[in-house]
Amino acid sequence: MSLSNDYLMRSLMFVPGHSDRLLTSASKSSADVLLIDLEDSVQPVENKQVARDKVEKYINEGYFKDYQLFPRINDRNSGQLHKDINQLTINGVAGFMYPKAKNAGDIHFIDKLLETIEVEKGFALGSFKLIPLIETAAAVLNAQEIIQASQRVIAIAFGSEDFIQDLQGIHDPKGESILVPRSMIAMAARANNVTPIDTVHIKVHDIEDLKENLELARKLGFEGMLVLHPKEIEHVHRYFSPTPKEIDNAQEMLQLNDEAQKNNVGVAIIGDKFVGPPLVSAAEQLLKRSKKVEARNDYLNSRDHK
Repeated sequence: MSLSNDYLMRSLMFVPGHSDRLLTSASKSSADVLLIDLEDSVQPVENKQVARDKVEKYINEGYFKDYQLFPRINDRNSGQLHKDINQLTINGVAGFMYPKAKNAGDIHFIDKLLETIEVEKGFALGSFKLIPLIETAAAVLNAQEIIQASQRVIAIAFGSEDFIQDLQGIHDPKGESILVPRSMIAMAARANNVTPIDTVHIKVHDIEDLKENLELARKLGFEGMLVLHPKEIEHVHRYFSPTPKEIDNAQEMLQLNDEAQKNNVGVAIIGDKFVGPPLVSAAEQLLKRSKKVEARNDYLNSRDHK
């Protein structure tokens, strides 16, 4: 699998690709990833070419140079996919979010399409990464094979609204109907070393409910969240960034583990916990992530003070 750890993806914000106002606003946000939308939010269908042209223009003019850019393209049955891919496989685009991924065949299809275009345009093979969007019951059950279908897959994201519709279920206020698929998606991602991205929080003005969802998302193993509104980003980043206490604990754990190894003690102990290999690995991952968060924050602060 691709090394998803190379990417910082706490917040992935959707931006309609045909709106100058929203594209300009997004270029000033603090999101880690921009999901420039060419799919559901771009209607009627005539606006899809408008969106492609606008996105290409904004990229070429440097509006999105501060972001990892993953346009959400149209699915393979839309009649728009090849147009999306062909026009936006350009410098400045890190990859694509692929919607309505149902099985490995969908990912294999777009993988080969990207490979053909990379060869034609002179890009290195595998340059453009993929984030499949899991939106159906079949996709949840096939999440692992979707991830394994291509080395381009660096993350998978959950689309709960389409999932509930496909399930013919009810999106209840407590989120009980999506707890199992959320868990399954996070497990499939972690089992294959890609990043699990949680579903959007549809009640964008209810910040307390957002915080509760973020707390649960952390417990389930998610590393980022799909975002609909810029005001959510601050909270999303806080929950998906290591805290000072977590960083201190990780540093102490690695230090004591090193001392134990040097003194041939075998296993270090912190409080009442043995510091075994799983805890050491987790501490190392947390510190790597904290450095990426720090670098991102420093960059955005320097940009905003220019």
